[in-house]
This record gives sequence, structure tokens and C-alpha cells, in this order.
Amino acid sequence: MEIGALTKVTARQADEVLQLALAAGQSVLQVPGMAPPVYLQHLISKPAFNEAVQFLAFALPKREAVWWACLCARADLHESAPAPVVAALTAAEAWVYRPTEENRHAAMERAKEAKFETPAAWAAVAAFWSGPSMAPPDLPAVPPAPHLTGVAVFGAVTLAAVQTEAALADEKRQRYIKIAVDIANGGSGRVDVKGR
Repeated sequence: MEIGALTKVTARQADEVLQLALAAGQSVLQVPGMAPPVYLQHLISKPAFNEAVQFLAFALPKREAVWWACLCARADLHESAPAPVVAALTAAEAWVYRPTEENRHAAMERAKEAKFETPAAWAAVAAFWSGPSMAPPDLPAVPPAPHLTGVAVFGAVTLAAVQTEAALADEKRQRYIKIAVDIANGGSGRVDVKGR
């Protein structure tokens, strides 16, 4: 898989990204002194696809990370998906297209209605946790911890990989990583993820 320069990733060292994952209480594969593209290539070569998904969830800028979660959730969405699940995904996408406070709070409301059980719901949570406050609009601001968006994105992408056809989880992760790499290099993320 061609990684490229990951131009959207602002961290100069992979360790900077891994600190966010560690703050979230997650275990990480640490290899000191690697630039993000080198570290990601290292994970893919192992192969350690789950760790690569985790790394990308924390490495991408928040809006791009939420978009990645949305694309993975949509790839796993079935025509028979319940209306609250579709609404959660639509709300998360609406925040990506237009990141207003109204759209951000709407995303969390739709995630609640979807009962936090699906990739779509966690994409919506990721939108909400992208800040600037987790408090209701009429209360003093309570900024979300910097790692929370990555936690929700990692949850959304992981659920998309395992919720259906769990035996194909690593194949799905590989396809989802391709989406994230495209986004990280300035693309739309709209690459073919249906093929096996």
C-alpha cells in the first residue's frame, strides 16, 4: 500500500500521535523516532492493521477523522439499517460538510437516538467531541479532552470492521486504511472499499 507523505497529519513524530492514544488509556506499539508515514508503513508491514486504524484515528485532524469514520460507517451500512442509525450518520456527515455548533449538537442527539451501538452513532459522537464544548449551549464551556475525537473515530472504524462479517475484519481494516491514507494526503477518501 502506498502511504505517501500524509500531508494532513501535522505531527512531526508518531510519538506525538501515540500520546493521544495513551491518554485515552489505549495500548500502543511504540517505535521511537519515526515520522508518521514511516510508522504507519511499519504497522501495515507487520501486519498490525488494528494498530494502524488506531494510529490514523488519532493522527488525522478532527474534521478529516470524522469524515473517515463516516465513510467507513457508510461502507458498512445496509439498506435495512434502522432510521436512527441512518440519521446519526447523516448528522455526522452534515457536521463535516458544515461544522456549525448546531450540526455538532444535532450529531450527538442522533447518536443518543441510535443508542451508541453502531459505527454511524460513533461517527456522530466523534463529530460532537470535536469541540469546543461538551456542555449544553446555555452553560459554561466544558472542552472535550484532545483525545476524545480519536477515541470515537477508532470506535466507529473498528465497529465497521467487526460488526458484520467479523471474519473479514482485517480485510475491511485494510480497505478503511486506504480511505484514511487518501484523506491524509488531501483526497476525498472516496476510494473503492467494497471489493475483497
